[in-house]
Amino acid sequence: MKFIIKLFPEIIVKSKPVRKRLISQLKKNLKKILNSIDENIVISGSWDFVEVNLESNDDVLEAQILERLKNTPGIDFILKVKSHPFSTIEDIADIVIANSASQVKDKTFCVRVKRTGKHPFNSIDIEKKVGGALLHNSEAAGVKLRDPEVTVNLEVKQDKVYTIESRTQGLGGFPMGQQESCLSLISGGYDSSVASYLMMKRGIRTHFCFFNLGGMAHEVGVKQVSHYLWEKYSSSHRVLFITIPFEKVVDEILTKINHAHMGVVLKRMMLRVAEKVACEFNAPALVTGECVGQVSSQTLTNLTVIDSVTDHLTLRPLITMDKQDIISLSRQTGTEEFAAVMPEYCGVISDKPTTAAKIHKIEEDEGNFDFDILEQSFENRKVENIDELFKSQQNLENIEIVTVPEIDDIVVDIRHPHELAISPLSLTGNQVIHIPFFKLHSQTQLNKDKSYLLYCDKGVMSQLQAEELAAKGYCVKVLKFNS
Repeated sequence: MKFIIKLFPEIIVKSKPVRKRLISQLKKNLKKILNSIDENIVISGSWDFVEVNLESNDDVLEAQILERLKNTPGIDFILKVKSHPFSTIEDIADIVIANSASQVKDKTFCVRVKRTGKHPFNSIDIEKKVGGALLHNSEAAGVKLRDPEVTVNLEVKQDKVYTIESRTQGLGGFPMGQQESCLSLISGGYDSSVASYLMMKRGIRTHFCFFNLGGMAHEVGVKQVSHYLWEKYSSSHRVLFITIPFEKVVDEILTKINHAHMGVVLKRMMLRVAEKVACEFNAPALVTGECVGQVSSQTLTNLTVIDSVTDHLTLRPLITMDKQDIISLSRQTGTEEFAAVMPEYCGVISDKPTTAAKIHKIEEDEGNFDFDILEQSFENRKVENIDELFKSQQNLENIEIVTVPEIDDIVVDIRHPHELAISPLSLTGNQVIHIPFFKLHSQTQLNKDKSYLLYCDKGVMSQLQAEELAAKGYCVKVLKFNS
């Protein structure tokens, strides 16, 4: 199989040295991402496009490759193509007749050609020749240059012609690794998850910073959505997940800060700590999911007061988006399911929060705050590599791993619905049920008298979830097929 990757337009208009550097980075990223699927995948190309080649016609493998490609920053669109050698324009016509005659049967069509290289003919010559030949050697309804039912797309490069079987839209943005990094303040809800995605989409290496206001369930949930975002959109580069214990900071706010100012002060405290974390890991920007007017702390006045505590650039990619648009984008990216079941902890609640905080009053209130507690929260931060996020949270000796199910075992496929669609699990001798890992904690269909095998592609998430279910009294093991 062969894919031709078209570059994001903003890459093409860059200067020659920058363009070469961006393309080189994209190829490195693709090699790292795709070689984890099949080490025989070959990445080539250097200027106008990038090619992905694999000597295989496996449909499942093709779907996996295409899923990775369409979620990799730097790609405008992906063409699945067949490559054919040719010598003359008549050869091109014969190739198109063989490949496209059935597609245009009883339909109007036109031929569109992109050509590079030295030939005794131009693109229009090919379109006329191929279009006429296809019309006379098929059962097409006719040629229609505007709004045809079928467009036959060809790419002619040197001595090869590529017939295009499908086109898939890419993510856009720049290749990961060529922009500076940022630190995203993530809570696991719709807003912060989508804000993080938009930074990755632009090709910005995005580290995650979670302020734990008092709950292990919330922390685990946020780690799951962060890991999902990283693995799907930026796995070419390792990023960090930093947990900041903030319970004592919340207690201090509740006892020392004016009731109307608590929400604004909480955000200011978060930015103070986030700035120190960002400096530690050389990230010149902070990212939040705030949107104008969504809650009381997000008025323009209050955001100005909040921002005044840091010299770091604070980016808010959702700042003018409507909530429903944010949720729609969350659904598109695959994070909606996480946000819908995310455990929440309300750190500070005010029945009459200010929408127009005065900086001098906020600073006066903060004069009562014990900043040693804030410093302690930073000192007690936990820094983890995102690709090792769950390995440190489990004693794997407690969970049995099996490679062959017993006849009475029920297999629970806990993969994300997107993964299921690409590579469904099918077993002949066992019942298979589907419960995404982010819904397991709220499941109601498991029975403590049954034996369950949890399954995911790499076995990491299934081991984590198995430990939690075992602690609740369920009989669970992990199913991991031999590679």
